[in-house]
Amino acid sequence: MKNAMKIAVMAVALSGAVFGSALAEEVKVGFAAEPYPPFASPDANGKWIGWEVEFMEALCAEAKLDCVITPVAWDGIIPALTSKKIDMIVGSMSITEERLKTIDFSDKYYNTPTAIMGPKGEKFDATPEGLAGKIIGVQVSTIHQDYVNKYFGPTAAEVKEYQTQDEANQDLAAGRVDAVQADVIALDAFIKSEAGACCEIKGNVVDDPAILGAGVGVGLRKGETELKDKVNAAIKAIRANGTYDTFSKKYFDFDIYGG
Repeated sequence: MKNAMKIAVMAVALSGAVFGSALAEEVKVGFAAEPYPPFASPDANGKWIGWEVEFMEALCAEAKLDCVITPVAWDGIIPALTSKKIDMIVGSMSITEERLKTIDFSDKYYNTPTAIMGPKGEKFDATPEGLAGKIIGVQVSTIHQDYVNKYFGPTAAEVKEYQTQDEANQDLAAGRVDAVQADVIALDAFIKSEAGACCEIKGNVVDDPAILGAGVGVGLRKGETELKDKVNAAIKAIRANGTYDTFSKKYFDFDIYGG
């Protein structure tokens, strides 16, 4: 009888452990639904790959989080976070004062310059004077849209808005716009592609931290201190133990973390 009771107790304990494991909380990580190489894009099988995917995987492994990539349209990604459809944003989102009014951020995990791209053979620079009278393409709901509207919009012939950066790049290649603005790494990735052979970087824009932010961070809901602490500790750990540098060297020949 005692043995039977012991077996029954063990069975209940084991089933409880399995049940508890099965109910482990998932963390839904919001990625922009459109390709943004070399940070994130789906491969031929629909699997998301890229630097930011590897960053997310390393972060979640270090923080012991069960993370699931959840693609969301970029212009709806903050509402998806605040309405709890996703739990974090890992999508090259810059930490800005305006966004901090609505959501919270982790410490930065990379920081790179903003640049202007235009056709080869056309000489102009990344200044209001250089872009005067030109049609400038920019992705909606980005820091780049805000920057272009403030600095280049008053002298431009037109500021043309796109749902994705890829659409803006393709219109530049087709001659429908004269220039586009985005993160210099994303623009460089386009230039290295077959479609981007037409184009070149014209220069980095003058920095404006109030608009362009203080680097890229993980977007989080306000008040979720426990998750924020885990994410910050994980970012610090993967930079200290060499994991960050190991996967970054597969994509870049410079320190993407920035100053």
